[in-house]
Amino acid sequence: MDYSESRGSDVLADVGNFDIPRSHAMMVLQEFGMTRALLVATVCLGWISSLAQAPPPVTVAHQDQSTVSPAQSKPRDPSTDISGTYSFLREGEFVDLSVDDGQLSGFISRFGLTDSDKDQFIDHFLDKASLQGDHVTFKTKTVHAVWYEFDGTIATVPGKQPGEEGYRLLAGKLTMYKADVIGKEQASVRTVEFKSFPDSKHIRK
Repeated sequence: MDYSESRGSDVLADVGNFDIPRSHAMMVLQEFGMTRALLVATVCLGWISSLAQAPPPVTVAHQDQSTVSPAQSKPRDPSTDISGTYSFLREGEFVDLSVDDGQLSGFISRFGLTDSDKDQFIDHFLDKASLQGDHVTFKTKTVHAVWYEFDGTIATVPGKQPGEEGYRLLAGKLTMYKADVIGKEQASVRTVEFKSFPDSKHIRK
C-alpha cells in the first residue's frame, strides 16, 4: 500500500470516528492527491531546469601529430659561414670555430707543454669571442696556467673552392700567456696563419 492509500484509509477512519460526511472525506482525499501531484511536478520542473542550465560539454580539438613537421634548420653557406676546423701551431693541433645566430664560439685543442701534461691533448674553450665582418677576436679560458688571445681577420683564398683545404685563412696576432708558480704572467706574441681543414660535405664535384 502506498502513502496515498494509507493516508486515505486514515482519513476514512477519522470520518468514522468523528461522523464527518463521506462527500467531505472524498474532497479531502482529492485535495491531498492534487497537492502530492503538484509537489512531484515542481520537483520534475526543477530537475529539468537544472539540466537546461548546465554548460554544454567541452570539445577538445585533437591535432594530428602526423601533420606537425619539426622546424628544419637552414643549411649553412660555406661561402659566408666561417664555421669549421683550422690548423694551429703544431701538427695535430687545431682551432674549432662555430657561428650560431651571429655568435662566435669554439675551442683550441693543443698538446701539453709541461712535464706533467706533455703531449696530452688540452682543450681551451673560448671565453670571449667576437666576429664583426671579417674581423675575428677571441680569448680562451685558462688551462694549466696557459691561455691565448687572438686578433686578426678571416678571408677566403683566391683559387680555392669551398670544402678544399686552405679555402679560408685565419690570420693575425696570437698571444700566449703563461703564469709561473708564483702567478707571474709571461706573454709571447707571434704572427700566425691558420688554414681551414678540408670539408668533404662542401667540396664541389
